[in-house]
Amino acid sequence: MTEDPGLDAEGLRKLRRRHKRDLNHARAEGLLAGVASMLRPGDVAVDCGANRGDVTAILAESGAEVHAFEPDPYNVEKLRARFEGQANVHVHPVAVGVAVGTLTLMRAANWDANPDLASVKSTLVSGGRNIAEGEGISVSVIDFPAFLKDQISAKGEVAFVKMDIEGAELELLETMDAGRLFEAIRLTVAETHEKKFRELRPRFAALRERIASRYAPTRVNLDWI
Repeated sequence: MTEDPGLDAEGLRKLRRRHKRDLNHARAEGLLAGVASMLRPGDVAVDCGANRGDVTAILAESGAEVHAFEPDPYNVEKLRARFEGQANVHVHPVAVGVAVGTLTLMRAANWDANPDLASVKSTLVSGGRNIAEGEGISVSVIDFPAFLKDQISAKGEVAFVKMDIEGAELELLETMDAGRLFEAIRLTVAETHEKKFRELRPRFAALRERIASRYAPTRVNLDWI
């Protein structure tokens, strides 16, 4: 990265952050392309936090059975329209969690100004930055570990799980680790959000340490983006 000598310290920090973010996105895109190239019809792939379906679409092109989980009705409508008639894509209009129930999905503070951009920030977890804590919509939650167990029982394994769920991944990954579910998933990738949830950072750090000690990043990768 070539730095502009005319930038001040804050400008340089922003440039470096943007460069790192661009590199992470490039790595994620490369990894996703590699995963999609190895999927086959009959494989099970799961997109948690599908948003408007960009990852789902790439996975679906392989012919794999793709389960797209998205709790926000704003995005669900777009997902259903995008994949209408595509038999190997299953849109689940629910959030993923560790138990069946109903929770409040809190949207970004700037939702009204730009819902398409802000929809990627919606969360079930309190305490996040730039979230409208006092507002939200009620959404259904499934027991995701139970869903995985059902798929593993039926297919023998799950080929791929992608998770980008704005903080809710912490409890879910902890539960999957405790239940040794990663052993029956070829590759799990997740974006973790410790920067967004300051109070949860020690738990995220402990989770990362446990996962790194048990699994290669080619099996469980917590640096999706």
